[in-house]
Amino acid sequence: MKYGLLIRAGFWFNDKSLRDWPLLILSLLAFPLGAFAVEKLAFNNLITDGVATCLHIFLSTTEIIYPVLVILKCDSAVLSGFLLIFIACIVWLKLVSFAHTNHDIRQLTMGGKKVDNELSTDDVDNLQPPTLENLIYFMMAPTLCYQPSYPRTSCVRKGWLIRQIILYLIFTGLQGFIIEQYINPIVVNSQHPLKGGLLNAVETVLKLSVPNVYLWLCMFYAFFHLWLNILAEILRFGDREFYKDWWNAKTIDEPVHKWVVRHIYFPCMRNGISKEVAVLISFLVSAVLHEICVAVPCRILKFWAFLGIMLQIPLIVLTAYLKSKFRDTMVGNMIFWFFFCIYGQPMCLLLYYHDVMNRIEKAR
Repeated sequence: MKYGLLIRAGFWFNDKSLRDWPLLILSLLAFPLGAFAVEKLAFNNLITDGVATCLHIFLSTTEIIYPVLVILKCDSAVLSGFLLIFIACIVWLKLVSFAHTNHDIRQLTMGGKKVDNELSTDDVDNLQPPTLENLIYFMMAPTLCYQPSYPRTSCVRKGWLIRQIILYLIFTGLQGFIIEQYINPIVVNSQHPLKGGLLNAVETVLKLSVPNVYLWLCMFYAFFHLWLNILAEILRFGDREFYKDWWNAKTIDEPVHKWVVRHIYFPCMRNGISKEVAVLISFLVSAVLHEICVAVPCRILKFWAFLGIMLQIPLIVLTAYLKSKFRDTMVGNMIFWFFFCIYGQPMCLLLYYHDVMNRIEKAR
């Protein structure tokens, strides 16, 4: 440790962050309850499908705009703002799935029309209006796709659960240590990658690549492997496929991937949109959500996160071409590790840090 211990509490939390947290309760309670009320009215034929759709659009739009306004107004820590907008985006995804799936259920049970979502045989046998109990379970469950019932485990493994919680706390602290001890000193002493010299930018990115990879591994392990499994174990949630072998260029975020496929990609395909355009729309939605999660807490709009997601499309095309040319699956793995971990994330980190610092300097 070249500079000694550099842990600062201000990065994680400050006294002004308390003003953000009522948003958490509002996002988790008010908007899902509003969506539930809309579905009850629709299933009882008190409102039409068109009115129900409009109300769901209003609720989901308000749910994502309100936290943006609160975070921009409250001068809280960046991490606090990120956590709140991240939770708000999760709730938004769940609200969309809740509305979309229940719309399909109404079409099946009341109209007999063709639906957008593929429902399982078990669901077809039990297509009932949503209850408050299954709504609460869905909002707490580690999934973004609503369905009337989920596979459940027989019991909660208490010893295993305690071990996972301990590991989660350890790796959460380790993330803070890596950020404060290794990443922050490099970033603070760096220049803007688009304004400084090329060699300086390359050197800084390479310096950041090692701690950034360690940070990414800790974040992935803590959230996707530990936290989601902790929630699943407490709720006895049976589907534990939260990720695939992303280190081999497979899907990283399986819950979001399933949501995009179910609520964006397949509906586009069924409405006559070509596969290529459906993929583009899917990436566009994902890119917008990523940009919101980063731009709002940082209070800047530079589209670096947006571009980072959209640039995956040409990388996918390039990977497919190189795989077919060299007949080697290792090509995709190398491209992933270089562009995603070694180059992409450190570069985005530098860009956002210096843009935030420039904004703060101008505000003074």
